[in-house]
Amino acid sequence: MEGVMSPRDAGRYITENCQDVSIVDAGVVKLAKILFEKVKTGDFDVKMWRRHELNPQTMDEEAVNWVFLTAVLNFSFWSEKESERYEVIYKGKGYTGYWALCAAVNRALEEGYPITQPSFYATISEDVLKKIFRSDSGYNIPLLDRRLEVLLEAGQVLMERYQGSFVNVIKEANKSAQTLLKLVLQHFSSFRDIAEYNGKKVGFYKRAQILIGDVWGCCEGQGLGEFTDVDTITMFADYRIPQALVYFGVVKYSESLMEELKRGKLLTSGDKQEVEIRGVSLWACELIRDEILRLIKEDEAETGVPTSLTANAILVDHYLWDIRREMADQMVDIPFHRCRGIFY
Repeated sequence: MEGVMSPRDAGRYITENCQDVSIVDAGVVKLAKILFEKVKTGDFDVKMWRRHELNPQTMDEEAVNWVFLTAVLNFSFWSEKESERYEVIYKGKGYTGYWALCAAVNRALEEGYPITQPSFYATISEDVLKKIFRSDSGYNIPLLDRRLEVLLEAGQVLMERYQGSFVNVIKEANKSAQTLLKLVLQHFSSFRDIAEYNGKKVGFYKRAQILIGDVWGCCEGQGLGEFTDVDTITMFADYRIPQALVYFGVVKYSESLMEELKRGKLLTSGDKQEVEIRGVSLWACELIRDEILRLIKEDEAETGVPTSLTANAILVDHYLWDIRREMADQMVDIPFHRCRGIFY
């Protein structure tokens, strides 16, 4: 958006000027080596997204509309206590956090609610939304009122401007991730994830970028998911990736910030510390990506064999988000920053 730093530029700028968060170069190199090995074994590629059991297994318009819906609602799943989490049981398995949202969407579709159709959610009522996202744990999904608000806006924009399908937004972008990002920010106000830092406006665009990354992953970079500039998309600055980066020794918090987070301090969107955590984490993932690409080139030079192996920040984010869930017990002593809002 005009006058706002792009996520990549914002990440660099914040890192160069911040006080309470820093990047540990040795940690960047160490984690990049781990991910480079996964690149070589084929465990780190565009197909990662479709390996998740709740994600669509098709690459059609219905799948893309599913991706758009979940991106619109993908924010604020943390709970005050781990024992009081929003949970959805689907096909005999319990899901929490973002996966609880996905499980609820899939459950609703099976129950006959066309929840992924803009024509349906453009006029959805709070009572219906509450029923669709009902909890099986007794703890409701956070910010239901805000979810209703952003869903109504998204549905109405698609109905009024794009013939009731997000596919038409993608087609207008003409295979450019950056053009699609601009269109989403222009027409859907809830995606305008912008803060101010040292007098400059900085854009994070977590949900808008994860939308593009998920379309790319859903379609495995083909058809509706083909973007010639997908590597310009950065990581999705949320509250879980920073936690994983601290665990891996890539990012370090000042003693004062760490103590405040351990006490459960609630940050407000746009707080200096909140912006620093997100910005430095974003830039750290850019550096990790760059180091993986360097290792790929180094490996090619040593073997003399050209390779199609590659990496981008989307894949770095996917790996860290997945591993954070898998290793949640090991990261329990590292606090995540608490911020209640619609941007992540």
